[in-house]
Amino acid sequence: MKYFLLLLIVIGLLATWFYFQNHQPTLEKQTAQTSLSVLNTEDEESECPLEGSAKSEEVKALNILKNRTAFPISTDFDTHISLSNMLAEGDDKDRWQSTNAARIQGYVANVKPGGVETCNCKSKNMDDRDTHIEILLNPNSNDKIKRLIVEVTPRMRKLMKSKGINWSTRALRDDYLGRFVEIEGWLMFDKEHETQAQNTNPNNTRNWRATAWEIHPITKITKLEKNPNLFR
Repeated sequence: MKYFLLLLIVIGLLATWFYFQNHQPTLEKQTAQTSLSVLNTEDEESECPLEGSAKSEEVKALNILKNRTAFPISTDFDTHISLSNMLAEGDDKDRWQSTNAARIQGYVANVKPGGVETCNCKSKNMDDRDTHIEILLNPNSNDKIKRLIVEVTPRMRKLMKSKGINWSTRALRDDYLGRFVEIEGWLMFDKEHETQAQNTNPNNTRNWRATAWEIHPITKITKLEKNPNLFR
């Protein structure tokens, strides 16, 4: 009887061991699961990719242009470009090249946060959205269809922060609103606003800009003294 009870105990212990081996993850498995969980969390919180959250290939390609972080060198600049000819009337879809950079001078009529857009993965965080700067040739004009839109991007904002320069929307508004500036950066035709621009959709009552061409992203901003030559 004693041996029989001992046998039952041994069988019970073996059954318990077998159960936990097959139904409980080992320490190695638990560690792997924990690591995977951490990786998934990091992926969810990682920086928005260059193509943003766009679905179509066309918008993905556009977002990649918007999210450039390279600084143009002297040979990248189209020296024929000025604010005056960027604002010139007429269908301008093919007027410039997105592979070129531009340097223009004008008056800052407005500085405001950009919208919630796919280029920034539709972030609602202010620092993760573009800053729209509206540039006029003549500060006495308040006509929206005479304005060029230039934009500071979150990526450029971060790069400038690493250099000790504050390009938050608030700081840009405080520093440049109502001033003459020189803007440098990459040219980009924002097809998403083609139907809201006077040059590509003339006389639309909802137009709020002269052209769908932008300097986007801005790579440099310089304050200027008041320049009468801008009044043309």
